[in-house]
Amino acid sequence: MNNQKETKERTQSTRTGNSRNRNRNNRNRNQSRGQGRPRSGGASTHSTPKKRATTKTTNKKRSRGGNRRNNRRRSMTNPALTHRMAQKDERAVVLPEVTDEDTVRVIPMSGVEQIGRNMTIVETKDDIIIFDIGFEFVSPDKNAPGINYILPNTQYLEERKHKIRALVVTHGHLDHIGGIPFVMERIGNPPIYTQYLTSLMILKRQEEFPHLDPVQMNVVKEGDSFTVGSTKIETFPVTHSIPDAMGVSVKTKHGDVVITGDIKLTHEDGEVIPEERKDWEKVGENNNLLLVCDSTNADRSGWSAPEGAVFNSLEEIINGATGRLIIGTFASQFDRLISIINACEAAGKKVVMEGRSIKTNIDIALTAKLFKVKPDTFINAGDMGDYPADRIVVLSTGAQGEEFAALMRMATDKHKFIKLTERDTIVLSSSVIPGNEIAVQKLKDNIYRKNVKVINYRSAAVHSSGHGNAGELIWVQQTVKPKFLLPVHGHHYHLKSHMYASVENGFPKENIAVPDNGTIVDITNGETMVVHKERAPSELIYVDGFTVGARQEVVLRDRQSLAEDGMFVIIATVNTKTGKLRKSPDIISRGFVYLRENQQLLSEARVLIKKTVEKNTEKMHPIDLDMVKDELADTVSGFLMQKTQKSPMVIPVLIGI
Repeated sequence: MNNQKETKERTQSTRTGNSRNRNRNNRNRNQSRGQGRPRSGGASTHSTPKKRATTKTTNKKRSRGGNRRNNRRRSMTNPALTHRMAQKDERAVVLPEVTDEDTVRVIPMSGVEQIGRNMTIVETKDDIIIFDIGFEFVSPDKNAPGINYILPNTQYLEERKHKIRALVVTHGHLDHIGGIPFVMERIGNPPIYTQYLTSLMILKRQEEFPHLDPVQMNVVKEGDSFTVGSTKIETFPVTHSIPDAMGVSVKTKHGDVVITGDIKLTHEDGEVIPEERKDWEKVGENNNLLLVCDSTNADRSGWSAPEGAVFNSLEEIINGATGRLIIGTFASQFDRLISIINACEAAGKKVVMEGRSIKTNIDIALTAKLFKVKPDTFINAGDMGDYPADRIVVLSTGAQGEEFAALMRMATDKHKFIKLTERDTIVLSSSVIPGNEIAVQKLKDNIYRKNVKVINYRSAAVHSSGHGNAGELIWVQQTVKPKFLLPVHGHHYHLKSHMYASVENGFPKENIAVPDNGTIVDITNGETMVVHKERAPSELIYVDGFTVGARQEVVLRDRQSLAEDGMFVIIATVNTKTGKLRKSPDIISRGFVYLRENQQLLSEARVLIKKTVEKNTEKMHPIDLDMVKDELADTVSGFLMQKTQKSPMVIPVLIGI
């Protein structure tokens, strides 16, 4: 049997029960077995076997997944100790490679049907260059309980690993670098090219994955050029909400592919400052074939608020605070964090850093010498009592309502040192990321229950987006003067908004491609753009605790079933000679009904269990407990549905003695 071969590995079986609303006449039985973590081979501390044993699927064995350590409060950045790769879809269309010098292919592998998870590739006859590998945090609408975050699909790249020359990273936000540790080994660990601050952020994350091979880091400066394979790449500075952000121009035979990364413009009342105008005009002097452009705020008309106004507003709030000031912001907003710390020093105030990511990024900023700080500026939260309240400023994570972040712990009286009072002022220096609306509302409700003063971006200029509005995107487009346009980074309506704004300002509609994840765009001879019907594989890849792989339908469906209807566990001892129960079965209910208040249901269930087991074991020689368990699960599921109109996961445990 297959199990005999698998016993040499560290196997662990988990029983799965009845799925909600399944077809009772055609059930695929519910036992999924997980293989232990693969051990590293040779000198490589992270390598996984190139070929993985495939498992045949039967009616009683629907899927095989990886073990998952049960640690609900695990940090989101803990290392994935197992890389269980997504299996290739053998039915997928085989996509031809680029085989001629007159064709350049661009594929937004991810990041164009959602906010986050950004990755784009440019392919020529000889080379593939990857731009950014981010991840996406899981929002409730994804219906994926227990999943940490979602990665881009790399199957297309794995099949063309021999052509991959480099990973170029435009900036250090997690939606552009977060996926790097999870997929680098799958794509051959290509060299990374990026600017200094971004390199520090990538390397800092790699420290949390000690089982991986070191990355090959190449630090470039904005304006530098470098060649990978036979392809030349030029970089140029862009403005974003993080230092060392850059755009890139990929040189091809018939023109440049310009990739902006995330951008906004530094401007004064719609007039771009001379330094930035000069940078973009220099890009526009080239023969630009295609502009791959940020679309995150394309649905907003006009120009975005300048970050300078935010600095001035926060400085006024810091200087005018008469009590303790707590500022919730994004840890990746380096310029904002630095300006807050500088303003605190100027006002003679002490800074408390609350949140691991803020502490990490401040350390990185100091290492990168982005600013200097006096030795006594930072204090620990436990030492706040040594200073007057009006001299304390707390920099906190959690402005998006994360359950275990510092700001939510303060709002729910779970923080060890900080208890909110009426004298406190809280500044929410961030906008609401789509998908976080409910969590942020819950955070605000909890804060307001403490009767503290709250300042947010709607009531004061305490936040500015790092992405340009439609007016800025059109300015960039008209300055760069590309022949074709590929909007990226955003939901479909963001991309379409970008397209509409471009067409309204004179850009030919037929020269715009609005992509989905995996859309293949070929430009031939610099004249013709073809959007293929076939797409590169784009199935979601999940990080689930200690495993990485494609969606496990059985596991996620069972988690959803448990969340909705609970579980009903039956434990019974069976005499293997007579088929009779040795004693009344034990029943455990979790999330289904409260057994103490449903004694009648419990009694009827025990009688039904006894009858079902003994009926099915009658004249059965030898007794097959697996078959009896299947019949028992079916019968009890139907009984519970009839009595309660609920369909809990029924898990029978029969012990033969």
